[in-house]
Amino acid sequence: MNIKDKFQILAGDILGGLNAAIITLPQALAFGVATGFGASAGLWGAIILSFVGGILGTKVPMISGVTGPVAIVVASIMHALNKDLSAVIFILFLAGIFQIILSLTKLPEIVKYVPYPVISGFMNGVGIIIIIMQINPLLGLPTSSNTISSIENLVKSAGMMNIDAFAIGFLTLLIVFGLPKQWNKYVPSQILALIICTLISVKLGLNVSKISEISVNMPAITLPRTNLHDLITYLHYGVTLAIILSSESLLTGLVCTSITKIQLPAKRLLAAQGVGNMCCALTGTMPGSAATMRTVAALKTGATTRFAAVVTSVVLVLLIYKFSDFVAEIPLAVLAGILIKIGYDIIDTKFLKVIKIAPKDDLYVLLTVFFLTVFYNLIVAVGAGIVLAALLYAKRVADKAKLIDKPVYDADIMRLEQALEKDYKHKIRVVHISGAFFFGSATQLISHFDEFLGTRYLILVYDSDDTLDISAVFALEDIILRLKSQHIKILLVIHNKDVKEQLKSYDIISQIGEKHVFFSEVSAIDYAKSSFKKRVKKKYFDK
Repeated sequence: MNIKDKFQILAGDILGGLNAAIITLPQALAFGVATGFGASAGLWGAIILSFVGGILGTKVPMISGVTGPVAIVVASIMHALNKDLSAVIFILFLAGIFQIILSLTKLPEIVKYVPYPVISGFMNGVGIIIIIMQINPLLGLPTSSNTISSIENLVKSAGMMNIDAFAIGFLTLLIVFGLPKQWNKYVPSQILALIICTLISVKLGLNVSKISEISVNMPAITLPRTNLHDLITYLHYGVTLAIILSSESLLTGLVCTSITKIQLPAKRLLAAQGVGNMCCALTGTMPGSAATMRTVAALKTGATTRFAAVVTSVVLVLLIYKFSDFVAEIPLAVLAGILIKIGYDIIDTKFLKVIKIAPKDDLYVLLTVFFLTVFYNLIVAVGAGIVLAALLYAKRVADKAKLIDKPVYDADIMRLEQALEKDYKHKIRVVHISGAFFFGSATQLISHFDEFLGTRYLILVYDSDDTLDISAVFALEDIILRLKSQHIKILLVIHNKDVKEQLKSYDIISQIGEKHVFFSEVSAIDYAKSSFKKRVKKKYFDK
C-alpha cells in the first residue's frame, strides 16, 4: 500500500469519525437525561465505550454508545431500584462481565437465527416506548415512570404543559422531521435542531428546564462495592442487560457486514464491548453497544478502519471542553424532540410497508413481541417471540408433511451443470437452494456468496414448492443485492407459480427483471449461455 492509499484511508477515518461524533452528541446527551444518569454520564459513556471498542474491537469501525433499546432497559432498572446508582453501576459491571463470558461461547452465532418478525416487533416496540416516554418532557413536565402511566396521564399532562417548553420542543420536531434528506449528508438534523433551538432559548430567555451542568472532567474510577446477597439479588438484571447490549452489537455487526462485505468476528466484537462496558461501570457512566446509525454514518462517509471510532471519542472530548457552557443551556424539551425522532427512526417501516400481504404467522409473532415490549418486558418479549415463531414454523412443516411420489433428480441436468461450469470456467454457475429456506438458513447462505467472485451469470434454483416467510423474502433480497453489487447477473428458477407471485408482490422479481425468471432450469442455462456469448462478442468487436 502506497502513501496515497494510506492518506485516503486516514482521511476517510477522520471524516467518518467526525460525522459519527456529530450524530452521537445529541443522542448521548438525550439518552443520558432520559435514563436518569444525566447528560454527562451519557456523553462520557459514549466517549469511553467508543474508544475502548475501537481499540480492542474489529478492524471495521464500530461506533459505540448508548442506544434506544439499551436506554429503555437501563431506565427500567433505574426505576425498579428507586434510582440506587451504586446498585445500578454494579449491575452494569456484571453485564460487562457476562458479555465477555458470552464471547467465549458459541452463543454470539445464535443472533443470526432470530426471525425477522421478532426483531421488527422488538424495534417497533422500543421506538414506540421512546416516543411515549418523551411526551411529558416535550411538554415541560417530569418524565413518567413507565409507558402505561404516560398514556393514562396524557390528558392531564396536556393541561399542565409549559408553553415555552412545548414551543421550543415543537420547533425541534419541525427541524428534525422537516429537514430535507439531502441536507442531512452535510449537517445532521439532530445537531442542527440542538444548536438552533438552544440559541433561541438562550436569546429569548425561555422558562424551560435545562441540562444545567455538564462535567468537563474525566470521570473518576471507582470500584463497585457489593456482597454475595447483592450478587444474587441483581444477577438477573445483569443478565438481562448483557443480552440487550450483546444483541444490539451483534445486529449492528450484521448490518456492517452487509455494507462492507467483510465478515466480522462476533466473539471479538462482544469481548471488546464487554470490556468497554466494564470501563463505563467503573467510571459511573452510561453503558452501550455498537450503534447502527452512527456506524453506518461513519462507513458512508468513508471510514474503513477502527481508527474512526477513536476519532469519534477524541472529537466528543474536544466538544465537551470547548462547548460545555453551551451544552448546559440545552433545554430538556429539545432533547425530547430529538429522542422522538430517534424513536420514529427505530420503527421498522420496511416491514410495515408489506404488512398487508405478510403471512399471518409473521404478524402474530410481530404483534406479540411488540405488545410485550411496550407494556411488559423486553427480554420476555424477545423470548416469547422466538418460541412462538419456532412453534408456528414447526406447525407449518407438520401440516405440509405428506407422502409424495417424486422422481429422482434428472441425471441429464446434473451432467449439463457440470459441463457448464467446465466449459465456461465458472463464468456461469448454477446454485440450488434446497431444504427449509428461512431466516437462519438464508443468513448462512449469504456468507457463502463471496465464493462466486469472477462469476458473471449465477442461476439460483429454488427447488422447494413452499412459499417463503417474510424473513426468507428479505434474506433473498439481501442475497440479490449482494450479488448485484459484485456485478453478477442473477437468473432465478422457480418451479411454483405461487412462489413467483409471492416474490412479485414483494418487488423481488422487479429487482432482477421479469425476463430473468424461469420455470425451467434448462431455459435459464440456455439464456445465460446465449447472453454470455453476446457479451464476449461485443467486448471483442469493441476492441
